[in-house]
Amino acid sequence: MAKVKKLTKGQQRRIKANHDKKLQGGKDKVQWDDGDLGAPEQGVIISRFGQHADVENNSGEIFRCNLRRSIASLVCGDKVQWRLGKQTQHSITGIIEAVHERDTVLSRPDVYDGIKPIAANISQILIVSSVLPAFNSDIIDRYLVAAEQTGITPVIVLNKTDLLDSISTDEQAAIKKQLQIYQDIGYQVLYASCISLDGIEKLKLQLAEHTSIFVGQSGVGKSTLVNALMPELGLLTKEVSENSGLGQHTTTVARLYHFIEGGDLIDSPGIREFGLWHLTPEQVCHGFIEFSDYIGLCKFRDCKHQTDLGCALIAAGENEKISPDRLASFQRILASLNDNTLTSRFNN
Repeated sequence: MAKVKKLTKGQQRRIKANHDKKLQGGKDKVQWDDGDLGAPEQGVIISRFGQHADVENNSGEIFRCNLRRSIASLVCGDKVQWRLGKQTQHSITGIIEAVHERDTVLSRPDVYDGIKPIAANISQILIVSSVLPAFNSDIIDRYLVAAEQTGITPVIVLNKTDLLDSISTDEQAAIKKQLQIYQDIGYQVLYASCISLDGIEKLKLQLAEHTSIFVGQSGVGKSTLVNALMPELGLLTKEVSENSGLGQHTTTVARLYHFIEGGDLIDSPGIREFGLWHLTPEQVCHGFIEFSDYIGLCKFRDCKHQTDLGCALIAAGENEKISPDRLASFQRILASLNDNTLTSRFNN
């Protein structure tokens, strides 16, 4: 893939100005005077639709609202102050006036918009992998780095376990070995099948009392898992392409749902390209939490952790104090950052 040139500061300013202009263009087409609005209320953003958003009040009722011009960013999961209009205007029933400070925010880098928030006030990220498409630990590692940057607890889920018998014993052993590495590091690993329903009840327990979001490459069965967990929703799903072996995106708009057993789920189209190219090598390194005992012990302060003489991480990998596979994955991520390309992105 060809290198992408960095934007100049002037280009960045023009892009931001155009972006802000588009955002502001339709926000207040429905005009509200204070006399037309009720008392301020608290709510949570259930979904965002262009220049409007659906707000859920404390009674569980949902209202479609406009946004004040002063609101620079609004995503699913945000807690807001809003006011209900005394009359509905063009299907808009109220206005969002302020966004409360976020406990956490999941963001992604965007070539044109910088760091773009995806969802707010999440307490755990479920990184979904599967037997088909083929299990890929590099993708999991990248999501773990992103999760560690947010401070949101990651949980790894191996989906489609009913397909394990359809792959070779060597492939099964490789998956088991890799998942054991994550468990040894301290990450929680869950197993699920929407066909046999194995692990679904345990997954429900994990989701209770949390606001969660599922991430993972296309085709791993995120929407199918949501269907199994919330059959009343009937979300659309698509099978993995027989030609490419890749998944097909199904969710189109981020939406917050409530589990009957407790807890919330933000089902999001997520990010087709959830990159790490905005991170520094140091941030990536800290995303591999088992490397912490070796950071700063390299012979040279500017060690690149590739083929450098006296690299503490390479020595730890050779002595199997850290996983050689994880070290190799880390080195591949660093290489993609150093190349200054978009190859550090990966499909969601």
